[in-house]
Amino acid sequence: MRVTRTVEIAVIGAGVVGLATALRLASDGREVLLIDPNEPGSGASFGNAGTLAEYACMPVGNPAVLRALPKLLLDADSPFSLRWTALLHLAPWLLRFVRQSLPAATHANAVAMAGLLADSLPAWEEMAVEADATDLLRRNGCLYLYRRPGDLAGGASSRALRAEFGVDQAVLNPSEVAALEPNLPAVQGGGLFFPQSMNLTDPQTMMARLLKAAAGRGAALLRGEVTGLRADAGGVDLSGPGGLSLRAHKVVIATGAFSRPLAAQAGDRIPLETERGYHLEFATPAPVLTRPVCPVDLGFYMTPMAGRLRVAGTVELGRLASAPNPRRLALLDRGVRQFFPTLGQPSSKWLGFRPSLPDSRPVIGPSPGNANVIYAFGHGHLGLTLSAVTARLVGDLIAGRRPNSERLAPFAAGRF
Repeated sequence: MRVTRTVEIAVIGAGVVGLATALRLASDGREVLLIDPNEPGSGASFGNAGTLAEYACMPVGNPAVLRALPKLLLDADSPFSLRWTALLHLAPWLLRFVRQSLPAATHANAVAMAGLLADSLPAWEEMAVEADATDLLRRNGCLYLYRRPGDLAGGASSRALRAEFGVDQAVLNPSEVAALEPNLPAVQGGGLFFPQSMNLTDPQTMMARLLKAAAGRGAALLRGEVTGLRADAGGVDLSGPGGLSLRAHKVVIATGAFSRPLAAQAGDRIPLETERGYHLEFATPAPVLTRPVCPVDLGFYMTPMAGRLRVAGTVELGRLASAPNPRRLALLDRGVRQFFPTLGQPSSKWLGFRPSLPDSRPVIGPSPGNANVIYAFGHGHLGLTLSAVTARLVGDLIAGRRPNSERLAPFAAGRF
């Protein structure tokens, strides 16, 4: 006979968004059960570029990307690529993406994201204090690198949009770039510096600190997979392999790229697809950079971390089940050696999955069909950046503190 365990709040997914949410709710005195079949923080939350990018309000889909989309998708070595075996599956998502890349939609999506990003760094600083992890945060800014003379001008519309939202950004000439990062080879186009941006020196250690802080406030961890969800007026029944059976008053779905099937069982069809992210790491006994650097034409970040340089980024659209693509790892390897040709062999290689929505907005808030199911997924490249502020919003929602409805409206599941 299956015994059903009861809990006040089940948070499904122990990535950075789930961990941050569990910490926020436990700090509010809630009974929290965090559920994940894998080691907490071991997915995209571990493998990301480590940047807290409060400046990143420009959606992935925008007019510049739309104009270049045919070329990008046909070039297997471009920063934005497609696994062609998944084309039929991805076609409906791509059509939505094209519509969201038109000027009016791009601006609306940027407005929504800028509003969410505005509180991302203060929320992170508060969360780092709670997790006794301020030593893992660095506020050295982030540098966009323009290697060719005309590249800086090509980003004028993005700079103007960020300026509209008050993002702190400074255009640098090549000499100023060299002064900021003297180990980089000379560039002709200059750079764009975001002085307020922060980064993590070790994402894996940060995830462990968040888990420890949540557990210290009473949150429990269950290693299991939730595959069944049934919501009613009184709560939510969860089930899964190995006899997993739970009854929760409320459920937070924070399973990132794996969230679509659970949302469907709650009655919501979310056009969530997968961006496959890659990284390489190189041991560097002495730091080669002092902050994250992104060569814009190559579409990846080079981030100094504890004892190593992590090279992460680009976009590869594909399915969860597809095998790793060695060309993407080779692309990162060739790219980083244009800056640091004497690097040794990579000390580690990684593939993970980012949740991607056509409008680049996450889904945050209750299911339209049942307020006992709350969504916190779909953050794309910004899961790390937006985790703390998402946790605040979910905590306010559950506590009845009524986060500003206008603020949550752009992220509602019903927008699709």
